[in-house]
Formats: sequence, structure tokens, C-alpha cells
Amino acid sequence: MDERMRVVLAGADVDAVVDLGCDLADAGRQEDALVCFERAVELGGDWVWGNVGNTLLELDRPLEAAEAYRRAAAAGETDAWVHLGHLLESLGDLDGAAGAFAAAGESGLPEGFVELAHLRHDRGDLPGADAALTRAGEDPQAFALRACWEWEATLDAQLEPRLRAGAAVSGAARAALAALLLLTRRAGQAQQQLELGAKLGQRECWLPLGNLLAESDVDAAEAAYTAGIAAGDAYCHHNLALLLLERGDLQRAEFHLAAGAAAGDDLARRALRDLPRD
Repeated sequence: MDERMRVVLAGADVDAVVDLGCDLADAGRQEDALVCFERAVELGGDWVWGNVGNTLLELDRPLEAAEAYRRAAAAGETDAWVHLGHLLESLGDLDGAAGAFAAAGESGLPEGFVELAHLRHDRGDLPGADAALTRAGEDPQAFALRACWEWEATLDAQLEPRLRAGAAVSGAARAALAALLLLTRRAGQAQQQLELGAKLGQRECWLPLGNLLAESDVDAAEAAYTAGIAAGDAYCHHNLALLLLERGDLQRAEFHLAAGAAAGDDLARRALRDLPRD
């Protein structure tokens, strides 16, 4: 790999440099990958700014990553707006995130309007969220999300066909479908849906799967919450902590409550505040 890096970086083949950078990133050599991607940019590959941003994020340099995503978007890489939106949201810049998601949508990527709808919904701006979904048009994600929100508002079992249709593209829709199945006394089917969603990488399924398993298999529930945390669902920290408290594991419970609170989970923050201490 080192010899290949020496030869490729001495040349001017942008594609070869990018391929090398991707291989280095896959091998965990992020610093060397960054050298390659930055070299590709120098050679005229402005579209590679997205790779630069991803690598800087892996190196825990978020502010530089944000600037790289902006450069990628300026070069016509529309999905860079979505990456930028998620990054700004994680940094607490919600207005900036909203602007990035809107820019993605306006550049022809419906996913941007879907993410904008998520953000507005989480902030309590329901009319704004609905307007963003409308702008997403016939996008399957928008269709699924609208069904989810209708379920949350009405608990209408007649939404089952729409939730089933949305489950293929949306973990939130699959989790809502599982909730509907539980409400209509089909626990086995609910568990099957959540397990399928987890296997498909739909992170929204891990938390309700853990909750369902906690009733009969505490070890399996702990594994589900842990997998959810690894997949990026910070809300799993709180539920895992409650399970650990029931087991008398105060130290690990406190750790997970603190992690959840740091990620912005109010339930975790309140539970951490009320945690019994010697």
C-alpha cells in the first residue's frame, strides 16, 4: 500500500488517487486517505471535496469537514448538502442545518426536504414539517414519514397498509408498524418486523425491539439497546440504563444516562439528576 501510495501520488490520475484514498480509508488509515483526497482536489477534482469532508469527520475535525462539504456542494455534489445538514445539526446549529437540507431539496434531492421535515418536526414546527414533506413530492421517504406522523397523532389501525408500504424505505415507518401490531395484539409479528428492520440497518427499530424483549429476555434486550447505541440511537442509553438499574449496576447505568444526557435526551438528563447516590 505504501509503494502504491508513492507511485499514485506522483502521478496526475485523479481517479487513481481517489481509489487509493478510498482503500486507505477502508483500511483505517484516515490521515493517509486525507492526503490522497486533498491531492485529488489539487489535480482538479473538485467533486472530491465530499471525500475530504467525510475523512475530516472521521478524524474528529467537524468544522473543517463542514467547510469541505460546502465546497463539494458548490462543485455540484448535491448530497454534500445533506451531509452538511446532519453535521450542523450534530453541532447544535439547527438553523444552519435547516438551510443545508433546504438547499439539498432545492438542488433536486427530495431527501433534503425529508430531512428538513424531520428537523422541523423535532423542533415542534408541525406546519413547517408538513410543508417540507409536500415539497418532497412523491418521494417514498416522504410518503412513509407522513404515514408515521399520522399514526402518532391518531393511532388509526387503518394506516397499516401505508406503514407496511413505507417500512421498506423507512425505519420510522417500520417501528410505527410494529407499534400498531402490538396495539392490535400481534406481538409476534411486531417482533419479526423489528428484527427485520434491525437486520436491514434501520436504527429506529432497535429501541422498540429492546423494549419488547425486556418483557421476556433481559439479556437480549440489553444486546438490542447496545446495538441501537452503536447504530447512532442515543435514546437507547436511557432505556439501557433503566435495565441496568434494575440489575443493580449503578455505575454502568450512570455512564449511559450521562451519555444520553450529553446527546440531548431530556429523559436521560432527568433520570441522571434523580439517580440515587450514596
